Amino acid sequence: METMNRRKFMGTAVAGTVAMTNMLQGASANTGGEPKLKIGLIGCGGYGMADVRAALKAGGVEVIALCDVDSQHLKDSEAKIQEMQGSEPETFKHYRELLDTPGLQAVIIATPPQWHALMFIDALKKGLDVYCEKPLSYDIREGQAMVAAAKRAGRVVQIGFQRRQSKAIQQAREYIQAGNLGRIIQAEAQIHYTASILDTAPQDPPKSLDWNLWCGPAPKLPYCPQIGHFAWRLEKEYGHGHLVDWGIHMIDATRWILGLTMPKSVQAAGGIYYFKDKITTPDILTVHFDFEKCPVIWRHRVWGAEEYTPEASNGVFFYGEKGTIFVSDRRWVIIPKGKNKERKVQEGRSDMGTAHMAEFLNAVRTRTQPTCTTEDAHCSTAATKLAMIAYDVDAKITWDAQSQRITNRGRANKLLMRPYRAPYEHPYRG
Repeated sequence: METMNRRKFMGTAVAGTVAMTNMLQGASANTGGEPKLKIGLIGCGGYGMADVRAALKAGGVEVIALCDVDSQHLKDSEAKIQEMQGSEPETFKHYRELLDTPGLQAVIIATPPQWHALMFIDALKKGLDVYCEKPLSYDIREGQAMVAAAKRAGRVVQIGFQRRQSKAIQQAREYIQAGNLGRIIQAEAQIHYTASILDTAPQDPPKSLDWNLWCGPAPKLPYCPQIGHFAWRLEKEYGHGHLVDWGIHMIDATRWILGLTMPKSVQAAGGIYYFKDKITTPDILTVHFDFEKCPVIWRHRVWGAEEYTPEASNGVFFYGEKGTIFVSDRRWVIIPKGKNKERKVQEGRSDMGTAHMAEFLNAVRTRTQPTCTTEDAHCSTAATKLAMIAYDVDAKITWDAQSQRITNRGRANKLLMRPYRAPYEHPYRG
């Protein structure tokens, strides 16, 4: 295939991504006088409210129901949403009550991941369309059950991998898929940032918070402000660490750009060095994913954001036969092969959250499937979960995509599915 002229490509890529974003936002905002979509929010924390603001900004929706296990969160969110949209949503403590709200058409699930599977499957059973934050699931078997449920239900589903709406990532993807780098030999993704740590001492939860219900099917650990509503992402039993929480965006973007499915094998090394006795997931981690097309390396460090090259502390390098590309949320850089070649820096700013939500809302109206399917989101989630399994067993593990099993470490297969805390029942049936 003839390599596309770079100047011509850039004009085409920029025009295409701008047009697509405008189309998505415009399609949601200009609904031609149609009734507003009636949506509900499960999980009224920071990201849940960010999703609601994105939905209201996209337009053509009304939030008619809210659910949260913290009555203060619920009260505060109700007041904010009433102010934003001019109407008051109903409020619920338990998500199953919200799912029975008359007129409800779609739900946003923005809870910690231990709750995703049950809420997702129950919402689909009610005939609702679903926008669910990443990661798709807490464990890999949950993800399989969610994929099966989505196929059975035939509803519209969007998973919150918002980087797929980044203009920089879209343009870099088009450039790479056009063959401009030749064969990709390796990709490297990384995020280094400074984490904040709150009080880790066990204590009584706030009176407004039902801690037992917050933990749900996951183990019930003693409450502390560090886990609570703050950094549950760094707690193994809930968020399962920085790779699964934040790095998963970069792994998903890498998979999407290169057209990857699941890795053939995964190995991981790291530990808790800086935040010893304060968190339960590695603050230093390196992972080697062996995909069919090329290896993908992941690195994170949860302190020391100010690097010698801070502009590259969050993003992905793609090393090709003909050159290298570095891409982050809002910029991408073409690095030609050879010494002292001029680098081409491309800016690609976009409101990723609004565009991703707008795509979902447009898909609900047109009954089409948006960018991030349940199955695709499961691949990104399962890849990061395999990395954490490899870390936990301290060994390289091999994955068979057909049988959905780890083939070389028998005991590691037990980590594909976490037993649920009574009285909850795991949705995977084998």
